[in-house]
Amino acid sequence: MKIDIIRSADSWAALEQEWGALLQESHLNLPFLTFAFQQAWWQHLGGGEWQDAELHIMTGRDADGALLGIAPLFCVQAADGRERLQLIGSYEIADYLDFIARPQDLTAFIEAVLAELKVDDSWAELALYNLLDESKSIDSLQAAAKAAGLQAAQETLQACPYIPLPESFDAYLESLDSKQAHELRRKVRKAARNVLPVSTELVSEASELDHALDDFFGLMTQEEDKLKFLTPAMRAQMEAIARAAFEGGWLQLIFLKVGKQRVAAYMNFDYDNRIWGYNAGFSNEHAQLSPGWLMMAEMMQRSIEAGKAVFDFMRGDEEYKYRFGAVNRYVKKVTITR
Repeated sequence: MKIDIIRSADSWAALEQEWGALLQESHLNLPFLTFAFQQAWWQHLGGGEWQDAELHIMTGRDADGALLGIAPLFCVQAADGRERLQLIGSYEIADYLDFIARPQDLTAFIEAVLAELKVDDSWAELALYNLLDESKSIDSLQAAAKAAGLQAAQETLQACPYIPLPESFDAYLESLDSKQAHELRRKVRKAARNVLPVSTELVSEASELDHALDDFFGLMTQEEDKLKFLTPAMRAQMEAIARAAFEGGWLQLIFLKVGKQRVAAYMNFDYDNRIWGYNAGFSNEHAQLSPGWLMMAEMMQRSIEAGKAVFDFMRGDEEYKYRFGAVNRYVKKVTITR
């Protein structure tokens, strides 16, 4: 397998169609690995987190030139002056990352990548964050590192709760703890009796997106931690991701409204027959309506009726996720050194 390294944005852009086609057949097809998401991240360098980053995308091709694998990497300077390589999206912005390759090509591609890296003295560490525990890359990386005379270690980073969705909303409610299901129904009935009508709105028109994103970020920043997180650079990063997802047809930006006022919102990705819950915001003034509960009820019902297989909360073990029926999986970090 021939390994090439892409170091310029122009060369990367020329890969867009091949990238998309390979991702659709990859061992893991993740929204964070789409060309659109990766470029949006790169344009803003993770909300300004990686100002000294340089592209180091490694591709593998067969003898006929067919693309077999992509290692979407960037490099930064380590303390000793050598390079640390990481996956584009690392590590706050993209919940799940990986190499892109068909299942039958993944091991050979990883072996070829590590063989190429072994003869390159410039790097000190390959730090691969947010690999799902189900990823076949983890075992392949450790085996390939051993064969190449490199050191590999792994650690578990965070829980990533998700809900396997049943065939009906009634079946979903029946799967919950009885007290939780009762409380969910009660809050939905209470909202139906509210003086002002309570409704949901899915943003679907490009002309609505600017205003909708302003409202979304306004709701996000009512929470102190998110107010600190959403610096101007990070807001620009999040806007770029939202626009990339919208243009790709996989942004789900959904609001809860009281009368005409937007009081809660979820920014999700509707991608590969799953809903990926990315971020949320809530009005402090409407806490008595339990907007989080109402949004969850609406999103579960929408997802099930649309035939989605999974609602993925992604990283974070907040207690409410489990009350709504989530089960755990985890993301790991694999570190390879000389």
